Amino acid sequence: MTARILVVDDIPANVKLLEVRLLAEYFEVLTASNGEDAIETCENGKVDVVLLDVMMPGMDGFEVCRRLKADPATAHIPVVMITALGEVADRVNGLEAGADDFLTKPVNDLQLMTRVKSLVRLKMLTDELRLRAATTRNIGIEELLSRRFPEDDLTPKVLLIDERPSSCDTIRRFLAGKAELDIVNDPQAGFFQAAEEAYECVLISTGFADHDPLRLCSQLRSIDRTRFLPIILLADLGDENRIIRGLELGVNDYLVRPIDEHELTARLRTQVKRKRYNDHLRASVTQTIEMAVTDGLTGLHNRRYLDSHLRTLFDRAVSRRRPLSVLILDLDRFKSINDTHGHDGGDDVLREFAGRLRKNVRGIDLACRYGGEEFVVVMPDTEASIAERVAERIRAEIERNPFAVGKEGLTIGLTISVGVSSVLRKRDTVEDLMKRADLALYEAKSGGRNRVVAKAA
Repeated sequence: MTARILVVDDIPANVKLLEVRLLAEYFEVLTASNGEDAIETCENGKVDVVLLDVMMPGMDGFEVCRRLKADPATAHIPVVMITALGEVADRVNGLEAGADDFLTKPVNDLQLMTRVKSLVRLKMLTDELRLRAATTRNIGIEELLSRRFPEDDLTPKVLLIDERPSSCDTIRRFLAGKAELDIVNDPQAGFFQAAEEAYECVLISTGFADHDPLRLCSQLRSIDRTRFLPIILLADLGDENRIIRGLELGVNDYLVRPIDEHELTARLRTQVKRKRYNDHLRASVTQTIEMAVTDGLTGLHNRRYLDSHLRTLFDRAVSRRRPLSVLILDLDRFKSINDTHGHDGGDDVLREFAGRLRKNVRGIDLACRYGGEEFVVVMPDTEASIAERVAERIRAEIERNPFAVGKEGLTIGLTISVGVSSVLRKRDTVEDLMKRADLALYEAKSGGRNRVVAKAA
């Protein structure tokens, strides 16, 4: 794993020490000696993790962190604050400023590297989601990320898995009014509950008498339902090795007992906020893809998707020497339906036709609305003769069964014309394939409509 790490400290010796450690792990290292330079580097360069000293002249680390997290362009960059301060209040201040972790000097090498690698993995996930959101559609990514969503103010639903009653009582008291807390004492029961319920964070105690808590963390990371569910370990003093191993397994954060109420609340808030942030990115990607490739009226794929995917199917058919056929279907005299029953009636017919078309083709076939009243079906591994028979079956079914129009339940008869073409392996192109189907459709329309015509060449 490689990544670009920004080290921010006003003392050159501290910078050099961290730089040497990171370079030994094959990280790329950038440096800054003050807050202004750090912010500028994050804004202008690809930074994966910031290691930020707190005690700097001018703008201190807390203010640098606040500014980075307030800017949508840099808010997703993980920040680890490093300082000689050891007070709980200082850690809480850093977490409330938006820091992802808070390490105290002198920093343990293994702990630092494990934490950095864990945050780099998290950053890679966020970067992938941002990239998909930005490339599927020009959605205004910065506006999306800076937007405040209604659920940001909702009380998070949290699961605590801990077998010690005193510990459960303490956490319940700390989170009263701040989280909707469920408590499970048995680790395996906790695993199933985490998978079944919509939690935003799970707290796992390391103090089980007969169960390895890291096994539970590994199980949660291995299934889709909980793969991205934030996990916070509640560890005992002396549990350093287990914490480090947990971070390697994908645990998001940890606290060491005795747990401070304010630190628990701040770390929980950080994890929930990040989960909601990434959930919004995933939802945006899904919605964007659907909008980009789906016809809103019929629910079929649209021409944009056809233009992209047909080329892939065509190239695969040619390279594998497999047949590929295309149908172009046109609703006969559709304008008269709109003129007689209005555009709402025409929309009813288009939706019903799309539903029938979907039922009459295979799952591997690609059915699209080409535009207006024209539809296209791409049929992989289908010879021309078979495609022609399928087209005839669809034509006959449409002619045989009337279409319902409007709320009054009126029915009208409808016919279609279909043009069919298939791949000619030696000298064919996608454009040729579609042109032959279009010419066949024109021949079917000009020859009296309500017929299927196939063009072999």
